[in-house]
Formats: sequence, C-alpha cells, structure tokens
Amino acid sequence: MESVRGHVKSGGQVLLVLSLMHTGISLGMVVTSTGPQTLKRPQGESVSLGCTYSPGPSDIGGLDIEWSKVSPDVTQKDQLVLSFTGDQQYQLGPAELVKRMKFTGNPATGDASILISNLQTSDTSTYQCKVKKTPGIDSRKVTVVVLVRPSVPKCWVEGPEEKGGAVSLRCSSNQGSVPLSYTWSREDGANLPPAASMNDQTGELLIKNHSESFTGRYVCAVKNEVGQEQCVYNLQAYNPVNKAGVIAGAVIGGLLLLLLLLLLIWLIICCCNKKRYEKEVAHDIREDVVAPASRPASRVSSMRSIAGYHTHSGVFYSSVRGNAAPQRTPSGSASRHSRHSGHTASPPPDTASVYKPPLTYDSRYGYPV
Repeated sequence: MESVRGHVKSGGQVLLVLSLMHTGISLGMVVTSTGPQTLKRPQGESVSLGCTYSPGPSDIGGLDIEWSKVSPDVTQKDQLVLSFTGDQQYQLGPAELVKRMKFTGNPATGDASILISNLQTSDTSTYQCKVKKTPGIDSRKVTVVVLVRPSVPKCWVEGPEEKGGAVSLRCSSNQGSVPLSYTWSREDGANLPPAASMNDQTGELLIKNHSESFTGRYVCAVKNEVGQEQCVYNLQAYNPVNKAGVIAGAVIGGLLLLLLLLLLIWLIICCCNKKRYEKEVAHDIREDVVAPASRPASRVSSMRSIAGYHTHSGVFYSSVRGNAAPQRTPSGSASRHSRHSGHTASPPPDTASVYKPPLTYDSRYGYPV
C-alpha cells in the first residue's frame, strides 16, 4: 500500500487506478473508453463518441448516464442533451441536435457511446459523458471539431497570355475551413517553369517571361484537414498585341461616336424648330380668317361709319365703286353749276338696279372694301 500512495502523490489518479487494477482492488465506477480527446470530422459526416464504463462491486445504486455539451464559459452551466436512467432514454437538448444523436449500444450493459450523424458546424463543442451508479461516478470529455471541406476552386488567369510577359495563374475556393493550402502542378507531370513562383496561401502561380514551352494544362489543388478539391486551367501563349494600333482604333472610335452624338443633337434641334414653325403658321392662318359678309343693305352705312363719314342733306352717295363724284340735289352748288353750264341735274339713280359687287375684308385696313 505504501507504493500505491507514492504513485498517487506523484502520478495522480490514472496511475492510482492502474495500480489498484493490477493488485485486483477496484475503487468503483470507471469509464474505460480510450482514443483521441479531439475528433475532427467534415461537415455532413458522422462521428462516434466512445463512453464505455465498468462499475465497481460496491456500486449497487441506480444507473444514471448523462451526455452534455460543456459550456466554454466556466461560469455558465453545461447543457444536458441526452440521458439514460431507469432503463429509459430521454432527449433533453435542442431538437435539431438530439434528432441526430443516439446511443450506439445498450447503455445498461456498459456501453454509453453515442453517434452524431450529419454533422453541422454548430455541433463543434466539447461533449461530456458522465456515468453514475451510487456510490460510484466517473466521466469523460471529447471535443468534436466540425470542418467544412473546400469547395471546387475556380482557376483563371490575370492579364493577357502574351509571350515574353508575366502571366499570373489564380486559384480560389469560396468555401472551406481554414487554413486552406493551394498547390499548382502540371497535368502531364512536367516541372513548373523555372522562373515561376507559387504562393500556397493565396493560390497564385506567377510565371515570368512567358513562352510557348510553358503552355499546357495546369492543375490547382486546394485542401484542408478534412478534404481536397481541384480545378484545371489550359494556359496558352499569344503574340504581343500592337498597342499603338489599339490606341489609334480607340481614338477613332471615340471621335466617330462623338460625331454621331452631335448629329443626333442637330437632328433633334431641327425637328423641334420645324414643329415650332408649323405651330406658328397655323396660328397666323387662324388670325387671318375672312370675316362673315355683311348684309347688302348695310354695306354703305358700314363703310361710312368705319370711315367716319357723315351724311349731308342733298347729297346722294352711290355704292358703285369708281371715281364718280357725289351728286347734289337742285338746291346745292352742283345744281347751280349745271344750270350755268347748260346741263340739267340727273335724277338719283335707282339703287336697286345698280350693280353692287360684294365687299371683301382687307386685313391691311381692318374693314371691308
């Protein structure tokens, strides 16, 4: 027993258990599962968490098994997710997790291991298996890390694939748990160009002084701890482009585009001016519309009233157009003149028998003439 006490002081509980088992003495409940304490698995796969136990002879109480998620904050309580007690299984954790969690064996016979299927990144945590059978109790913790496989990367080249220039092959995966590592190689197994430099973190392969001998299919492989994917790019080599011709063509194209724009603006202005002119002409025509003809009996009086004339007694006004002078009655001077000249005054003509041409409206004077 003295040697056992020395092992307890120097090596701790594990050496004490081994020493007692070697001497045939049992302390009670012992979880006997072995294996790594940290398990890394890809998303979507399954993982088995081992928890086998062995009760001692003095452990005669009821069996109680608990699986819980250990809180990373020591000040917070752990989350109980699955338990077995009284020969009954109870699911106590989040429904999204416990529906993918089950015991792999019969917990009552010494195997409390569980299986978590269709792993999600939210399942990353430390899980504790605690087995109690009064008065014995023991536990074991296992950390599960769920990683995401790299997605199929995309391969492309930046810049022209011109001979004599620098060519940058790029590779990138938009999914995957870090760290991601990129590696370039040639599909035919040939060595990479001697002047090429590769960055395994950014996925860039820089080839300087590109030539025809460097053409071919290049493979980019991306990987992390749980998976690997790859893509292929077929590298070409082209003769350098005449940059002066390209610049001249761009300038000429720009000038032609400017001329077309100016022509379009000119056409729009002409169209607007034409429409405005047509509108003004239509307005002038409406202003020069012929006024309605006056009645024959009122034409003479209308002319006199418009011209400001006043009628005089003894003077007869004829509606006949011409240079004929007004004729006076015998009491006027015209009658006296006719007597002296030997002519007699003619009686006033019959207005009903005299031809009266229709008057027309003259816009220059503002009245019918």
